[in-house]
Amino acid sequence: MQDVKEQVALTSILASAGLTVAKAIVGVTTGSLAILSEAGHSLIDLGATIITYIAVRISGKPADEEHHYGHGKVESVSALAETALLFLLSGIVIWEAISRLIADHSHAVEATVWAFAVMAVSIIVDFFRARALSRTAAQTSSRALEADALHFSSDLWSSFAVLIGLSGVWLGWPLADTVAALVVAVLVCVAGWRLGRRTIDTLTDAAPAGAAEGIAAAAARVSGVVAIERVRARSDGEKLFVDLDVAVSRMLPLDRVSALKERVIAAIHAEKPGAEVTVTTEPRALDNETVLETVMVIARNRALAVHHVTVHAIEDRLAVSLDLEVDGTLSLAAAHEVADGLERAIEEELGAEVEVETHIEPLQASGVAGREAPPERVKAVQIELAEIAAEGRTIRDIHDVRVRETPDGEIVNFHCRVDPALTVQSVHENVDQVERALRRRSPSIKRVIGHAEPQ
Repeated sequence: MQDVKEQVALTSILASAGLTVAKAIVGVTTGSLAILSEAGHSLIDLGATIITYIAVRISGKPADEEHHYGHGKVESVSALAETALLFLLSGIVIWEAISRLIADHSHAVEATVWAFAVMAVSIIVDFFRARALSRTAAQTSSRALEADALHFSSDLWSSFAVLIGLSGVWLGWPLADTVAALVVAVLVCVAGWRLGRRTIDTLTDAAPAGAAEGIAAAAARVSGVVAIERVRARSDGEKLFVDLDVAVSRMLPLDRVSALKERVIAAIHAEKPGAEVTVTTEPRALDNETVLETVMVIARNRALAVHHVTVHAIEDRLAVSLDLEVDGTLSLAAAHEVADGLERAIEEELGAEVEVETHIEPLQASGVAGREAPPERVKAVQIELAEIAAEGRTIRDIHDVRVRETPDGEIVNFHCRVDPALTVQSVHENVDQVERALRRRSPSIKRVIGHAEPQ
């Protein structure tokens, strides 16, 4: 796409140069102010197209350490320079036209065949160049090419005005040429105003019309987005930069939040292809969040391990109790300080009237070096488990028994089968009874983990 932009800009330079020379020669030989103003207009166009070509080449450079967002605004700067040149040309033409109207009503102008011919050729060239530039500018969102297209469009209409002025001179109305020059100047001013306004909007990071609304609507349709907090969009050459803040449930884990952001970016790309999107997520407590979920989020945010969270409604107040696991090597004072911090955080979230009770217990060690116990020890533990299970008659088929020896004691894992109709609470209590009974029989066992499967 960058090569296409440069090729179109280079072709415009050649077209402007040819028209400038032809109009200047005919304007001087005929004495037509309108044609001379058109020659000046084309000369300005030549300078503008050279600026455009340079700007297009620079704007195509990738971002670097000094220009983190690329070089796209170079095109807008060049468009602003072209606008200034348009107004300068208009001022000169208006001044000369008014001077002729006041000082010399009989200024001689020749409406020759060459004058009509050069303006007709100019109209044809301007038409095709404006169409090619407009098409490429729309495809690449190039402000510089858009400015160039505007130049050739204004040339087209001003050339029509000059033709009308020459026709008036040919019909015997000498002032028609000067009036045509004034019309050309006014058209150039209008074109400059339109271009300048759009260019300044780009340089001041004005949001493209309708962009924010479309982006917000696309993001809001993504499942998991609670609300759109803020949308910011700005264009820089052919690039659209989008900064989006969305609210999401604070219950979502980080991996799901990351996946949600990717879906939001994909939705915006479908709405605005090629946009560079930055999505920021803000966690929010939803109206349907339970007290249990609230407590778990608070503990997770403080990197604390909690379990057995119990929530009770006691008359007109809320009571929360939980087990908090901390490093077993901490002093009681330090552990109590951690528990107090958690309780205060829960009270701040649920209200000062909530009753919070924390049971502190040592965090299970991780990464402890160990080894597999000898087969005879594993067999002995399996027999003990089978005897204990037979006494309760709920736990059956003890299998896959593993015993690991660690410096802190033995760790036993086993699988068993139970009636699939039993509740989770009932199964947990029965498995827990087996685990406690095994530890009573073998004091060397530090921990027992039983996994129940439906029979």
